[in-house]
Amino acid sequence: MMVKEQEERLDEILTLQEKVVSMWLDYWKNFSNAGTVPFWIIVLMLVVPLVLIYFKIDRTKAFQIGFYGFNIHTWFTYSDAIAMRTGYVYYPFQAIPIMPVNFALDASLVPVTFMLVYQWCINNDKNVLLYGIVTSAVFSFVVKPVMVVWDLIQLDNGMNYFYLFLNYLAILLLAIVLTKVFIYFKTSS
Repeated sequence: MMVKEQEERLDEILTLQEKVVSMWLDYWKNFSNAGTVPFWIIVLMLVVPLVLIYFKIDRTKAFQIGFYGFNIHTWFTYSDAIAMRTGYVYYPFQAIPIMPVNFALDASLVPVTFMLVYQWCINNDKNVLLYGIVTSAVFSFVVKPVMVVWDLIQLDNGMNYFYLFLNYLAILLLAIVLTKVFIYFKTSS
């Protein structure tokens, strides 16, 4: 049961949260709406990879590739939300203004790219970790700097591309290990 002081503090936080959501919506309407070029770049980052994976996924391994991609998506969304909430990363332009993360990156561009690399590796007997590291480097040291130049992402409070790279590596390892564990479960039953 909550004490009075706890209840009051929670109410204060919820009131401020409602205000922040309202401020983000107003900001989006004024600066990040469908009438801006960055909005359409973000929409393309969302739609194009999803269309691509629809046509390119190896349907015989769709569950395995999809599970791996879902891992990438989930862990990136969590890490992005933490980075946003703590002020290390923020996105001046959004396709969906009430999302606390860049939905196009976390739900489409990053996971689909990693899914296609993973698919290529397993279909060509290549090292998933090695090619995942290369993909992580490309995102960290090429894609993200371009996004910074275009004001699609901003890094703050000491966040830098190397830290982003370490985050990509941690998520890559987690996704590979979890996928292998579930493949083991499937094959050992």
